[in-house]
Amino acid sequence: MPASRRVAFAERLEAGPLLWDGAMGTQLYERSGLQANRCLEELNVLDPELVKSVHLDYIRAGAQVIETNTFGANSLRLAAYGLADKVVEINRAGVEIARAAQTLTGQSVWIAGAVGPLGQGLAPLGSVEQAQARQAFAEQVRALSDAGVDLLTLETFTDLREIQEAISACREVCDLPLVAHITFVGDGSGASGDGPEEAVKALADLDVEAIGLNCSVGSERMLRAVESVSETTYVPISAQPNAGFPTYQGGRLMYLSSPEYVAQYARKMVEAGATLVGGCCGTSPEHIAAIRDALVGVQRRGARMTSRPPPKGARLRAAPQRAAEPTNLSKKLGSGFVVTVEVDPPKGFDVAPVLEALRPLRESGLVDAINVADSPRAQSRMSALATASIIQSRLGLETIMHVALRHRNLVALHSDLMGAHALGLRNVFAVMGDLPSTGDFPSATSVSDITASGSIRMIKALNSGVDLTGRPIEQATTFNVGCAFGIGAAEMDREIRILEKKIAAGADFVLTQPVFSAETVEAARSRLGGFPVPLLMGVLPLRSSRHAEFLHNEVPGISVPDEIREKLRVAGDDAAQVGIDLGRELLDEVSGIVDGVYFMPQFGRYDTVLDILSGSKVMADRSRNGEAMAQ
Repeated sequence: MPASRRVAFAERLEAGPLLWDGAMGTQLYERSGLQANRCLEELNVLDPELVKSVHLDYIRAGAQVIETNTFGANSLRLAAYGLADKVVEINRAGVEIARAAQTLTGQSVWIAGAVGPLGQGLAPLGSVEQAQARQAFAEQVRALSDAGVDLLTLETFTDLREIQEAISACREVCDLPLVAHITFVGDGSGASGDGPEEAVKALADLDVEAIGLNCSVGSERMLRAVESVSETTYVPISAQPNAGFPTYQGGRLMYLSSPEYVAQYARKMVEAGATLVGGCCGTSPEHIAAIRDALVGVQRRGARMTSRPPPKGARLRAAPQRAAEPTNLSKKLGSGFVVTVEVDPPKGFDVAPVLEALRPLRESGLVDAINVADSPRAQSRMSALATASIIQSRLGLETIMHVALRHRNLVALHSDLMGAHALGLRNVFAVMGDLPSTGDFPSATSVSDITASGSIRMIKALNSGVDLTGRPIEQATTFNVGCAFGIGAAEMDREIRILEKKIAAGADFVLTQPVFSAETVEAARSRLGGFPVPLLMGVLPLRSSRHAEFLHNEVPGISVPDEIREKLRVAGDDAAQVGIDLGRELLDEVSGIVDGVYFMPQFGRYDTVLDILSGSKVMADRSRNGEAMAQ
């Protein structure tokens, strides 16, 4: 029997517009004089005749679908009134009242079991865990199904994750027709940031008979929403707006849109592609009667459902954008020796000196990408996002944008990542960043919203088309994500555990702290049993004995071997050349071990990078291999 209901409901939707009823809550308040803090669902038990009178008036007004008075009849909402143990009783009573009203009128109407959100939100943004939500929804849906509803309607959900849990619970319990409604606010987005288009895209692939938009906005904005989504899916669209925006008059919440106005727009919604229409807050039997009259003879524009509905998964969608190509860096990693060079953003807004200094690197053809540091040493500088965008667009050199997690909360992190991707910055390096207390603003707070491995997981989720909360985004990103590794750390066991978490989260490549001996790399590789993803070894060209001593004794995480510091001390004025020679030797020693190098030239001396590269054996081999491939 339940399976045949789904077939029958789908066939009814093909036949033409289906008129839903209007508001239940505002009608009960208006007819009873109840205070707003009362549990309306309890009226199913305390005053069933009052509830039945609302159903009767809607059926007489022409409603072809009536909703049970069970919107908030889940255990979590009922618990606020001490009624958590009354879920089955209240839901069963709601169905029996609606069925009694149908019997009294003798009309053939569909009885929809109404299911609303839990009212507390899903973790991590709310207090309800996923398993708890699924259980609460399943308990209510089972009660409605057992009581004999014809279909189920999920309505006024603001969180896509929560309505997806509700849909899953419905399908675990029964196989009734299902209409899934989500609500959005005046700016056209859901309360959790999802717009109508995102809601439709997210729900279209789920096992539902219709996708609904309801509540929060009036008829004009609901029409806009229907127009924007009606061509994106074969799944029928339901539209149930409020009777305008509410206002207080005489101590009561009033909705001012007239029945005629609401009916006029309901007709336009059907013409725009809606299949199910009705009303939400503030609408009355008078509104539904006006819609009934307005729908006489209306034709849907380009009806989406055909006489032979396409199979599940073959629904019409807006044409997807072509997937972006992998970044040049991701193509080269693992297939050749990669060279990147770090640059600090300017302290002002003039990027010209930085561009001029980097131009020889681009012209050399030896450098594959530019690392753009993010507020290094917690100094006040131009943003890494802006600097990287300028370098990439004006110099044509691909960049790796560093993202310092201590300097931005989750909201800012998400915004910056979206902005970076829109600007074509798709290589990112997630790093905790320097403590603000050590920089130009020592009173600034350090943010601890997310760890490095957590941020990598977040970025990988964006690549899968969802944000950190699990909500779908407009289009999946294509970030290439790097992470840091303290390759010579004193507490190596701890450093390896952290690296393993980053790799498990989805890191695509690794950048190390500065290395001064091949033995350090060999020891780390041995401990790891090989590097699990491409690794770029950090190279910091040494300029003098004083420079080496400073790094060794004052900079955390950097250890310059005794013999190297001694060579620089003995070299005296020739120390800079010794530093270049040591850099070349190191590159050649690790050429078969690592996938490339990540230069961190001090004092803006990018010429040192070219001096090291131009005389190294590994770069000569790379050049010969490139020529051979070209031939």
